[in-house]
Amino acid sequence: MISDTFIKRPVTAIVISVVIILVGLIALSVLPIAQYPDITPPVVSISGSFTGADAQTVEQTTTTAIETQVNGTPGMTYMSSNSTSSGQSSINVNFEIGTDVNIAALDVQNRVSVAQPTLPDAVKRLGLITRKRNPSIMVALALYSPNGTHDATFIGNYANIYLKDALQRVKGVGDIVSRADDFGMRIWLSPEKLANLNMTTTDIIAVLTEQNLQVAAGTIGGNPQPKVQSFEYSVLTNSRLNTKEQFENIIVRTVPTTGTIVYLKDVARVELGKFDYSSNAYVNGKPAAFILIYQAPGANALDTYDGLLKSLTELKKGFPKDIDYVMPLETVTVVKVSINEVLHTLVEALLLVIFVVYLFLQNWRATLIPVLAIPVSLIGTFIFFIPFGFTINTLTLFAFVLAIGIVVDDAIVVVEAVQHYIDHEKISPKEATQKAMADISGPVIAIALILAAVFVPVGFIPGIVGRLYQQFAITIAVSVIISAFVALSLTPALCTLMLKPSKDAAAKKNWLEKFFVWF
Repeated sequence: MISDTFIKRPVTAIVISVVIILVGLIALSVLPIAQYPDITPPVVSISGSFTGADAQTVEQTTTTAIETQVNGTPGMTYMSSNSTSSGQSSINVNFEIGTDVNIAALDVQNRVSVAQPTLPDAVKRLGLITRKRNPSIMVALALYSPNGTHDATFIGNYANIYLKDALQRVKGVGDIVSRADDFGMRIWLSPEKLANLNMTTTDIIAVLTEQNLQVAAGTIGGNPQPKVQSFEYSVLTNSRLNTKEQFENIIVRTVPTTGTIVYLKDVARVELGKFDYSSNAYVNGKPAAFILIYQAPGANALDTYDGLLKSLTELKKGFPKDIDYVMPLETVTVVKVSINEVLHTLVEALLLVIFVVYLFLQNWRATLIPVLAIPVSLIGTFIFFIPFGFTINTLTLFAFVLAIGIVVDDAIVVVEAVQHYIDHEKISPKEATQKAMADISGPVIAIALILAAVFVPVGFIPGIVGRLYQQFAITIAVSVIISAFVALSLTPALCTLMLKPSKDAAAKKNWLEKFFVWF
């Protein structure tokens, strides 16, 4: 019988229980924290840009071509797409719950690569972005100028350069979508002037492509070289055009017969502005740049949020004058409040169980044994969260609230049986424990298996509802099984060390002991 081993070697039982608690605490420290279990299907997003195209053109040339190739990706349930009048194309591919999002993203990327040769050159030049994404936004960060000193272009460019990459490095951040615009060289063509010169926008684009190049000019005196050659020089050329004046002086046409030179500034207005003017954002009436932050799958929401706050605190020290940030949206506070409320309930339930146990056992020594068994069963349950892919959330903590009253039952049964033999047969605690365990080991195991049989099948319910029930039910089932093991190992060992014969009922004089006798 398993309990005999621990009755004879109580230190072994205590050490095993301590190890269970330590491993459980280690697992607890690395488990992700969320408000609810991960019930949302994995999503892989594809985004691209066809500058200057209308929504219908984007759909016909880009979105549809990508959808055709991505459709049928293993594990995919459905996909949704959006083509905008600003030339943006976005596709969200949803997968079955439980699909490995890393493999899903790789499959989607491979299919997008097949579609790329059929896309317009403008789309291929800007590139397609494939990323795995949590469907829900964790934090919406807004950078703005409280006194209106800086315009939206400056704020957006600053956010993209100094904030986006830094926040992307925070542990737990899965994706960052910047709604801030970079600087862009804007060229506003004059239709009348182009018509007078018999030119079109295609001619202007061709000229820009031809003259705005990064040229590799090579070297002077490179190998193979004559023996008399002593030096080798790298030829440095001007980079691509980057100022308003350089763009204005691009030659768009020459007339050899008259020697006339037409510059870009003669047919267009050139200015350094926003890359995209299709949307604007404001905070308290002031222009702002928004950054949407998504949590990585399996990340700890609380740790991620704390990391973001720490990073923003450091970044704020280098902000220009009259630049600040706010968080119009953050979902972490709700997680904190909900989990704290459940933790309060958990503590209240634990205190209530201790009171009831003492009320029934009427002995502080006997009460202490179940109280010591409770944390072993509860903390030990966290060990199984990692292989099962569970998180610390409202449902799992609520399961612990219910499990407190269940896991303590096995220990109470053992303590009452041992105390009965000590008081009625007048034998030593060790002998009483051996006799009691011979009687109740089978029932303890049977009770644990019956309770597990009640909760385990709930974990096999399919769909989103099943995912909610799964973590709740399996948490209780695992804690019940661990409590049965504790009742057969730690509890008998503690009984041999802590229990003593009860006082004679006739000797009990104070009102509390008289109440216990009456009860």
